[in-house]
Amino acid sequence: MRTILFAALFAIFSSTASSQIRVNPTGVNVNSQNPTTVFLSFGPIPSGYVPAEAIWCGELIPSPPPAVGLQCRPDTVYGALPARFDHSGTSPNAAFTDIMGIPPSIVRRAYQAAVAGASAGFFYVRRFVSTTGGPDQYVNVTCRMTGGGARVPFALTDVRIRTPKDEPILFVKAGEPFPRITAEIQYNGTGRLKGRWEIVQPGEEPPADRDLLTEATLPVEARGDQKRFTQIARFDHFLLPVGKFNLRLEMPDTGPTLVEGQYILLLRIEAVDDKEGDSNLAALGVGNGIVHSGAVASFPMPSLKFFLSGNPAAAPWESTALTSPVSDAVIPEGTPVVFAWKEHGSTRLYVLEISDLQDNLVLRAFVRAPATVYSAPPWLRERAGAGLLRWSVRVLNGGDAPINKTEPRTFRIR
Repeated sequence: MRTILFAALFAIFSSTASSQIRVNPTGVNVNSQNPTTVFLSFGPIPSGYVPAEAIWCGELIPSPPPAVGLQCRPDTVYGALPARFDHSGTSPNAAFTDIMGIPPSIVRRAYQAAVAGASAGFFYVRRFVSTTGGPDQYVNVTCRMTGGGARVPFALTDVRIRTPKDEPILFVKAGEPFPRITAEIQYNGTGRLKGRWEIVQPGEEPPADRDLLTEATLPVEARGDQKRFTQIARFDHFLLPVGKFNLRLEMPDTGPTLVEGQYILLLRIEAVDDKEGDSNLAALGVGNGIVHSGAVASFPMPSLKFFLSGNPAAAPWESTALTSPVSDAVIPEGTPVVFAWKEHGSTRLYVLEISDLQDNLVLRAFVRAPATVYSAPPWLRERAGAGLLRWSVRVLNGGDAPINKTEPRTFRIR
């Protein structure tokens, strides 16, 4: 009986050990003062297992049987992976891709613990649970705090698109130079920043958030699935480990022909080689070779909406014809009251009308074209009083039929 029980326990243990989930890389350098993002590969994922929460902590303890692996010591937990940073996904080769985006709050707590005498490293623990009754599995990654220089995985930690006046939406006229656009990038590590600027043209379906993730943020087999749009420029820069870079949109001399309408400017970042952030799939038994994840990010790249218009149509005469006095003008005592307006090409006669706000007529004057100025008689000041007045100009043809009429404008006489 004991032999049978031992054999059964040995079989269970052997099965669990052979299917234990591993991670690569097992340890990474992280910035001790700023956010850090690292591409992690887990595998092989046994049938029926799904990822659960991910937690950062200062110390590890053995997980209680039958769970497998080391879990966080409860009184040293720094926090959990925020949902907005969770861009994890499963792969068809029994692998699981995790984007470990360490927010500033976690880094701050780990740094304060180190200053107080704790270890300079901390841990990221991802739990996997079984949907078929198997034991939980805990898989940990060691995070070693450094200065965020060349030995930290190359990752983008913040990207903002800047316009000349920080306008949220641009209005561009056809034929004019495109405004100066700059992407302000903060990053860890060092590496090549490689990618392209694209535009979503009028009528095209805008990209989903997944399309705006950097290519290195996706599992390797999904990197070719992102939707692409019209490319207008490319870039390839080597970033030194200084943490900040301004990427300017360099428009080519001959760009695509654009029609009037609404566009969306996209910043697309491609995956590049980065030794500090490589994942070895062969070491996990879930693939061949290395997954390069340089320029990983835990957030979608920002976009900029702009409207392209042709030469604006001339404003209608009736809304711009009145030139003096200006709207709500106050004409001081002793100053002549002179009215002026723009010429209308289809008239022989203008009719100037002045009334109070109750539409009681105060003055009507006829001015023969091409004259467009009228000096009011002195008695207008006495008749008008101190109240607010309105004036407008009607355009007549050869008879009495009006052709056009300006929008009224208010003024006051002292």
